[in-house]
Amino acid sequence: MPCPSSSTSILLSNSSCPLSLVNILTLVALYRLSVRTQKALYVYLLALTGSDILSQLFIIFVGFLLETAMFHRDVPVLLLRSVSMMEFSANHASIWATVPLTVDRYVALCHPLLHRQISYPARARRIIAVVLILALVSGVPFFWWSDMWRVNRAPNNLDTALIWTHVTIIYFLPCCIFLVLNSLIILRLRKRQRQPMCQDESRQQLAVPGKLGKTTAMLLAVTSVFAVLWAPRTAVVLYHLYVYSVHNDWRVHLAYDLANMLAMLNTAVNFFLYCFVSKPFRAAVRDVLLFRWGPLHPRHPLHHQRTAANASTSSVFSSKRSQREVTPLSPKRCMATG
Repeated sequence: MPCPSSSTSILLSNSSCPLSLVNILTLVALYRLSVRTQKALYVYLLALTGSDILSQLFIIFVGFLLETAMFHRDVPVLLLRSVSMMEFSANHASIWATVPLTVDRYVALCHPLLHRQISYPARARRIIAVVLILALVSGVPFFWWSDMWRVNRAPNNLDTALIWTHVTIIYFLPCCIFLVLNSLIILRLRKRQRQPMCQDESRQQLAVPGKLGKTTAMLLAVTSVFAVLWAPRTAVVLYHLYVYSVHNDWRVHLAYDLANMLAMLNTAVNFFLYCFVSKPFRAAVRDVLLFRWGPLHPRHPLHHQRTAANASTSSVFSSKRSQREVTPLSPKRCMATG
């Protein structure tokens, strides 16, 4: 019977190229949309896609090269531990990049006026930079992570602490945040659907959430798919910790490999969700595939310049009118009018 780890590693390597191509296509399309529209939403999606690509790089390519392609030769322990640390950092960044996106959608739906003030690309880039730094720091303790495929002993206290830290950072804590914020978003939408639109101000306030319906649906789909696809890996890791170790039963080992494959599938599902929900994203993907490299400069600055020019000219005319009204009439004009 073949070893499960080698067969699943080969399967992971064969599926890595399509996943990487899909994510690269997503990255290019989102970059074009980000430059063209200047919206913070696409900055968060860019960070999510870039983190997914890094996760594939470290987990699939580097892991496969170190464990399978080198014919199981001895690899320096320092190199293995360093790669393992970067794998965890990339995973943490991939998952926690979705948290600012969820918060942004919550503010957009529940506090639209505040969202217009605080949501812009520069702030989104700073938030993503902080998330990436925290993800890199959170991966440092996993330098001492014990490889389940190589270690032939039961998990000790250090392994228990690292496993629980891992599943908390990568699954339980993000899922709690997604559950709370998504529940608030859904309740807010239901409440607004029940409220009658009586005044013009209420109509203007409710116009923004109406336009964000597809974006909200995409967010709910992304977070739900994450919760479903990462659940098997979390369950198998805890099963390995408390019930039966991976090295004692090849079926548990195989379940762990398959759970990792499902978790990695999450990095490619987002592309299809974006295509299903967003018409601008489909147009951007079509332009990339057909090599339509149109202008990326946003149209908003020109519009704002025209608006400012119109405002300045109108202010000039209004000032001239006011001067005419305030300036007293000369005696000749008074006699003429008299």
